[in-house]
Amino acid sequence: MTKRLAIFTHVEHRHTNGEYFAYAPYIREMRLWFKHVEEVEIVAPVNRNKEMSASEAYRHDKLTFNPVPALDLLNLRNTIRTLFLLPKVFYNTLAAMNRADHLHLRCPGNIGLIASICQVFFPGKSKSAKYAGNWDPKAKQPWSYNLQKWLLSNTFLTRNMTVLVYGDWPGKSVNIKPFFTASFSEIEIDKTKEKSFEGPFTFLFVGNLVPGKQALRAIQMICKLKETGVLSRLEIYGDGTEREKLELYCKGNQLEQLVEFKGNRSLEELKKAYEKAHFVILPSKSEGWPKALAEGMFYGCIPIATPVSCVPWMLGNGSRGILLNGRLLDTFQKSRQFECLPDSPQGEPENISRTGFSETLEVRIRGNKKLSDVGGQVTVDVQKISRLMKDQKEMQRMSEEAKKWSQQYTLEGFEEAIKEILNKSNEKSPLSKVKAGDGNTFSGSL
Repeated sequence: MTKRLAIFTHVEHRHTNGEYFAYAPYIREMRLWFKHVEEVEIVAPVNRNKEMSASEAYRHDKLTFNPVPALDLLNLRNTIRTLFLLPKVFYNTLAAMNRADHLHLRCPGNIGLIASICQVFFPGKSKSAKYAGNWDPKAKQPWSYNLQKWLLSNTFLTRNMTVLVYGDWPGKSVNIKPFFTASFSEIEIDKTKEKSFEGPFTFLFVGNLVPGKQALRAIQMICKLKETGVLSRLEIYGDGTEREKLELYCKGNQLEQLVEFKGNRSLEELKKAYEKAHFVILPSKSEGWPKALAEGMFYGCIPIATPVSCVPWMLGNGSRGILLNGRLLDTFQKSRQFECLPDSPQGEPENISRTGFSETLEVRIRGNKKLSDVGGQVTVDVQKISRLMKDQKEMQRMSEEAKKWSQQYTLEGFEEAIKEILNKSNEKSPLSKVKAGDGNTFSGSL
């Protein structure tokens, strides 16, 4: 068992009643790492005034929290502030690395970038990095992302490290290993049932309501399907800065009967939603591992998504889902390096680095508010969906293929892979034995 694990992440935390809270899916993953270490030190920002609607607390008997300031380069003032804070962040990072037996970096992000630089000075330490963004070498991304990718894949500067990325990409260095994320246990597999694909059809959108996720595009698809005579409805799970605007859009276009906003819900409630739904839709501009798709597929939902990151691989290049028209994904706004999080108060500088792409046309709503309008793409997308809906046999086949693929990636397999990374006890990773639904395998070992 690893004695002391140090984690370096840009994820903001809240300190309440002696506990540290952060975004729930991240915390649930970290608990799996914590089960195999004696002590934990976390280097991350703390925002004591921040409300977190979808958060959970860490659980470990010997946990040390090492707070560092949140950094951003959104404007001149914040850039100057960041320059003054950098020495403190570098010092805290180097000190934590010196104390630890295993270094775990969460990338991409500003703290991850600093940690990627600092780890160079500890070539003998056991290390891992999880790159939760898009590793596609052809993707247009902010310079800070490209720098992190370069540092992590440079085996001269970065030694004794396993870099976990989503998807299997050509030309990768020997330390880059395909990885996955899991939400459900093996015991859930026997509980999943075969779906009946008869109308009215239910679509699910699960994710943060921020510009990059393009929930409006999903809403417009449901509206277009209605115009073609297909009975369907959309349930939106999640919250964020765009929710009010989206609700106003639905009200202004008389879509209240077709679109229902559910807000943030527990994983147990999401399971029930996946069981009842027919499709899970994610027209996002950028992703790492889209958990909403994998979760929906686990329960037999047919995935509908834009072809970003490892999504084409997840959907078998369209054999077990629908790939949406992605022609607007080439539009890139280099100055946007930060991500809007669902609990960020309006008006506060927000990190939108996981989107990295500019918005498209704008549609005005009440009070001079705006939303991205991607209606030009919707017609083409709806034609694909409509054709599929006319073929129940094909929908059933896609559903079963999606389920078969997703159910390979369980919490038990995920924990075994993490345990192996920490202990370095075996040459082969559990992932090397996992076959994708189309017959492809993850290459390499962890």
